[in-house]
Formats: sequence, C-alpha cells, structure tokens
Amino acid sequence: MEQISRDKIKQKGFKRFLASIKYSFEGLMYAYRYEQSLWIHGIFTILAIALGIIFQIRLSDWAIVFIALGVILGVELLNTAIEAVVDLVTLEIHPLAKIAKDCGSAASFVLAFVAFVICLFVYGPYFVEIWNWII
Repeated sequence: MEQISRDKIKQKGFKRFLASIKYSFEGLMYAYRYEQSLWIHGIFTILAIALGIIFQIRLSDWAIVFIALGVILGVELLNTAIEAVVDLVTLEIHPLAKIAKDCGSAASFVLAFVAFVICLFVYGPYFVEIWNWII
C-alpha cells in the first residue's frame, strides 16, 4: 500500500478556510446541543457579561474575564473531543478510558474554579460596595 503524505491530501486556500470555519461552528453547535456542562458554562458566561455591563468594569477587567471564559470554553470543547475519541476506540468500561475521560473532566473543573476566583477578584469589590451601601 502506497503511503500518501498528509500534505498532499490537505487542501489549502480560501475555500478550505471557509470550510474550516463551518466545521468549527458545527463542533460548537454539537457541544452546546449535547453537552450539559457547556450549557452551564454558557449560563455563567452570560451572567459574567451581564455583571460586567451592569458594573461598567474596566477594559482590562473585560480582557481578564473574556480570557478566563474563553479558556474554559476551549478546554470544555477539548474534553468533549477526548470523550468522543475514547468512545470511538471503546465503549467498554476500561480503566484507561476512565482515566482519559476523568482527567479531561478534571481539567474543565479546575479551569472553571479558576475562572470563578478570577470573577470574584473582578466583581467582588462591586458587590462589597453594594453591600456597604445597603448596610
């Protein structure tokens, strides 16, 4: 069997670029349709954006919040991809499959926690100010 170079089968050009955007969008839609954790992240993303608008946070704070939210989304999509590949390889309950899935999930969890702490740093002073105004 003749081996074909990956470079020979990879298309290049504007048409391929548009197709890659389409495929990325399809992956995002799949994940939002079938992954509950993406819905949860989506709800908290909307909440974080709404709080930023309400509190009129600084541009640098917007950057920090969006980086945190983007990293969570990216890792959650990678976790979905890991789960799909593991399921492609085996549907059996295998210790290595469990490790792969659990570690992908743990990566999402850790980054979600880090993003929560970042949001506490960004939005915390505004909530303290509101609390002091109420009291």
